[in-house]
Amino acid sequence: MTQVNLTLSHEEVLQVLTGNRDEAIKFLLERILNEVMKAESEEQLGAARHERTEDRQDYRNGTRERELNTRIGTLTLQVPRHRNEPFHTMVFENYKRSEASLIATMVQMVIAGVSTRKVEKVVETLCGTSFSKSTVSELCKTLDSEIKAFNEKPLVAERYPFLMVDATYFKVREEHRIKSKAFMVAIGFRDDGTREVIGFDVFDTEENYSWLSFFNKLKHRGLSGVKMVISDAHKSIRKAIADTLPEAAWQRCQVHLERNILDATPIRYKEGLKVELRNMFNAISIEEAERIKDAIISDYQDVAKTAIEILEAGFWDSMTAMTIRHQDIRVMLRTSNVVERLNRELKRRSDVIQIFPNAESVMRLMGAVTIEYSDCQSSYQRIYSEKRYKIMEPTLTKELSLIAERQHHDLLVA
Repeated sequence: MTQVNLTLSHEEVLQVLTGNRDEAIKFLLERILNEVMKAESEEQLGAARHERTEDRQDYRNGTRERELNTRIGTLTLQVPRHRNEPFHTMVFENYKRSEASLIATMVQMVIAGVSTRKVEKVVETLCGTSFSKSTVSELCKTLDSEIKAFNEKPLVAERYPFLMVDATYFKVREEHRIKSKAFMVAIGFRDDGTREVIGFDVFDTEENYSWLSFFNKLKHRGLSGVKMVISDAHKSIRKAIADTLPEAAWQRCQVHLERNILDATPIRYKEGLKVELRNMFNAISIEEAERIKDAIISDYQDVAKTAIEILEAGFWDSMTAMTIRHQDIRVMLRTSNVVERLNRELKRRSDVIQIFPNAESVMRLMGAVTIEYSDCQSSYQRIYSEKRYKIMEPTLTKELSLIAERQHHDLLVA
């Protein structure tokens, strides 16, 4: 076993006793670690300095300086060198593990919504060493491989009959200007109602080519069996669904439709109409929903003409989920609330940054948050969800296919 002998001169003892406490501890720690490495060197060489022995394995070849960051500051250590075989020390092996943990912690702090500038200050306070804001940003690039692996993961092992998609925007500095970039997310729902994020990407806008590219990437990875897509009424989404997932029916988000209707309603009628729309969306059957819809049209067509036109145009597309027999799953799939909750979490994190330096940083940080959110959701479902359903019955598949045909025809006519 390696033994360490530490010898201090009278002047050094006085320096330790009378000097600054942190500097004294730093001085002692440097001396101790240097002596530890000397002892390790003797053990590996099989001989002490100037010792002649048959057990000698190698010879000394001077020392080299190497810095070690600690809580009390940066230590400058004298690392022994050997002539033939490299010198090994536990001092820096332990340091590497600590440094890796520190880097992982800093990256996790950024993902959790702490600004890189605050991370810099926290690390400097706790560790006595400085990591600049740009250094922290560079460290976050270690996430790139994880993001790439997630977005290239094959989807052939699972079937997702229900797909929920949406996009949210982030400000990015590009070509000396501030531009908005669309961060698109797709959440897949399995036949038993469990869900997970299956893909995300960054595009300039929500143009048709963007959604086409997004859906085609998912299909290239093996996405299949999609029978219904839930989203808002963005025209590019609808067209991309028809082009890439022709067998999938479209469920228009009821929350978005209600918002569009109320935005076009005179203020004095908003509260009353809001209650009646909620009753319509919460109906237990499509027949009941249609009766409530007809009553709403009769009551409000003279005082809120534009709002009623929006209701009539969007009613049937917002009722696609009514074909699902299971109430719990129907409620989950009639709006895009699941992905909207994720978007709110993304916005909470982006509020710290405000403006991203480039599109890659959006993909990196928001992608990491999305993966973390998806993992947490999956864990929650495994722990708390007791009900499991077999949703995709043959009759439901047929009904959704008929709805998809009607919707695609209406889209072509429009």
